[in-house]
Amino acid sequence: MSEVVLYDYWRSSASYRVRIALNLAGIEYQTVPVDLLKRDHKASAHLARNPQGLVPALEIDGHLLTQSLAIIEYLIETRPGLSLLPANPADRARARAIAYAIAMDIHPICNLGVINHVMEISGKSDDMRSAWMNKFIGEGLAAVEAMLQSTPGPLCFGDTPTLADICLAPQVYNARRWEVDISGCARIFEIAKRLEENEAFAKAHPDRAKGAQ
Repeated sequence: MSEVVLYDYWRSSASYRVRIALNLAGIEYQTVPVDLLKRDHKASAHLARNPQGLVPALEIDGHLLTQSLAIIEYLIETRPGLSLLPANPADRARARAIAYAIAMDIHPICNLGVINHVMEISGKSDDMRSAWMNKFIGEGLAAVEAMLQSTPGPLCFGDTPTLADICLAPQVYNARRWEVDISGCARIFEIAKRLEENEAFAKAHPDRAKGAQ
């Protein structure tokens, strides 16, 4: 089997998700750093991997894949025993809804490219950057907290990690990084605490990923 290569930035939420999924699948991989601050993602070499100029990109099974949720779905479909979605169809839909609420609604308006452009066209200070993150991460996670009230614990869906947990952990990291007040999100706090104790999640944490790069 060919070597698995993850083109990764240590602080990228999308890359963080894929690192968690690879760890849960027990897949060993090589990391190739793509430094977003140095604009490595806009270099021709990376654009050849991903025309969107985003991370992550994953070389696996002779394929080059992009988009974190698509990569994770590929792992679910190709790795027997990797169960990252509930068995019940309605619960699968709910798990995807939570994952999408984070990955498609919160994350895109808070990523590096968007906030840098907002700062550029507005000429605003770092205080605006913080206010932007607090508004959209705070409101987004408050909605996720409400969605989680109808799901079985102790994680997002039962006692094993799902796609929802894989998306939630990086967003909680971002909330802490930007000092977002999510004190009203008791369920999220409890889930995040349990996920921190899971080695697959701990190994994927940005602090450890940065050290590895």
